[in-house]
Amino acid sequence: MTYELEIQIEELRAELRNAVDVAERLQIEAELEVAQAELAVAFAELVGLAEAEPPF
Repeated sequence: MTYELEIQIEELRAELRNAVDVAERLQIEAELEVAQAELAVAFAELVGLAEAEPPF
């Protein structure tokens, strides 16, 4: 899962470099931020810093 997120992040960065329209840039930046947050969560779960399920 983390590999796919890393690929997605790199693709979004490439799109951001090529974006001309302000609205498009904002959309890509938002998607990039979400993907980076998802990667951080996935990495934390892998190293045991976060639990996959909420505590009861």
